[in-house]
Parts: sequence; structure tokens; C-alpha cells
Amino acid sequence: MTADVKALEKKAVELRKRTFQLVYEGKTGHTGSDLSCADILTALYFQVLNVDAKNPENPNRDRYIQSKGHAVEILWTTLAAKGFIDEAELNTFSQFKSRLIGHPNNQVDGIEMNTGSLGHGLAVSTGIALAGKMDQKNYKTYTLMGDGELAEGSVWEAAMAAANYKLKNLTAIIDHNGLQISGKTVDVMNSEPLKEKWQAFGWHVIEVDGNNMAELLAAFDSDENGEKPKMIIANTIKGKGVSFAENQAGWHHKVPTDEQYQQAMAEFDQQLEALK
Repeated sequence: MTADVKALEKKAVELRKRTFQLVYEGKTGHTGSDLSCADILTALYFQVLNVDAKNPENPNRDRYIQSKGHAVEILWTTLAAKGFIDEAELNTFSQFKSRLIGHPNNQVDGIEMNTGSLGHGLAVSTGIALAGKMDQKNYKTYTLMGDGELAEGSVWEAAMAAANYKLKNLTAIIDHNGLQISGKTVDVMNSEPLKEKWQAFGWHVIEVDGNNMAELLAAFDSDENGEKPKMIIANTIKGKGVSFAENQAGWHHKVPTDEQYQQAMAEFDQQLEALK
């Protein structure tokens, strides 16, 4: 399927805008983490993944696991845009008895597993991909991790297993924004050099600008990995799209003030106007 890159870029801005609104109205959220991976989720859900809100349990569906489950607000808005969640339900985010809580919840269609405890997503995705290979199914498995998450040892056990079992049906993405809640990732627990490490573990590695839609789509479409699992290192900007939040560790989890909200909405509108 030929991608309309400009339409996808617009969709990513729309999702960022709705997500920022969700955080503001819900009075909670991992804002910077949501905004950095918006282009990745847009590429996945509106171009790459074989999923259908009308048939969410289709055994041949692609599987997506959001290992960085704290960035759930962008996932809720994306699922709503794809029809898995009624748009009106977004207004219940983080309220008492709402299904739309602060981490992915598999009581919601389109969520494969509850996530939030970092380091689990790649291991589970490896198991899902291995099951697909053993059952000779055609579905593909995708998982999105944060770069701070790479401090978890289970990530590297899964990395070793995925390569060992030659899981070419598995694609992992690292939202490499360089920041986590306590500061720069290289200062908290340095996992660099990422490309060389994943290659050493037996993965086919592609490094891209994770806020560039064309580069992301080309990486997802690449079929040069042979029998290896694919790793996409997506270099992103924390807080992407909001001038005062970009590259600010303090916006990892933060709710905007009224003034900040209005400024961000105006910036998103300017971005949408530029994409007309």
C-alpha cells in the first residue's frame, strides 16, 4: 500500500494535540513520552499494522505490544482514532472506574497485554512471534520500548532469544529520546552504543529519525533482515511538537498549566496549518 506521507504527518499532529488535551483534562500523564512516539504509533496504526477494530480478535491480526506502557495517553487516542475506543470514552480517562487508566489495559479492544512494568514487552513479543513461527502463521509482532527501559536485564535475555530462534516476524522499536524521568539516559544507565549492541545480539538494525514519517515507513517496509529480528532505533525528541516541552526531562510526567495548554494548542494548530 502506497503511503500518503503528508496525511500521516497531519494525523500525527492531530494525535499529539488530542493527547495533550487528554493529559490536561485528566490531570495526569507522561506527556513528553507520549509526544516523542506519536509518529511511530501513527506509522504503525495507519500504515503498517494489520488490525481491524471490527474484528479485534482476528487470529491473523498483527500483534502490537506497547512495552513503554507509561506512554498510554497517545495509545488511547490512537486506538480511538482507529475505532477501537469510542471517542466519547476518552473523556473518562483516569476517572474512577474508567477502563482508560494510566497504563495499557487489556479489557480494551486492541490491547494485547497489560504493560507498564518495564522490560516485559520484548520478552512477551518474542514469545508471541515464536508461537506464530511454530504455528506457521503470517502475522507479525511489533513492540515499542523506551531507551531508559533498556536498563532492564530481561530486555537483553529476550534479545538473545529472538535472534536464537530467527524471529524475522518480530520488529522492535526503541523510542530513543535520550531522557527519562530522572535525567539523561546516558547518565542514569548508559546503554550506548545501541546499534552495535543490537547487532552483536544478532538483530538487523536500522537507525532513523523517529520523528520523520518517511524514514519510519521505509524502516518498517525494509525486508533486508533475512532470518533476523528487526530493530528500529528511532531517534526522537522528548515532548516533540510543544516548544517548551521539547528535550526537557521534567516533561516526562507533567500536566500543563492553563497558559501552557493554550500555547500548546496554538502551536499544534500552526503545525496543522503548515501541513495543508
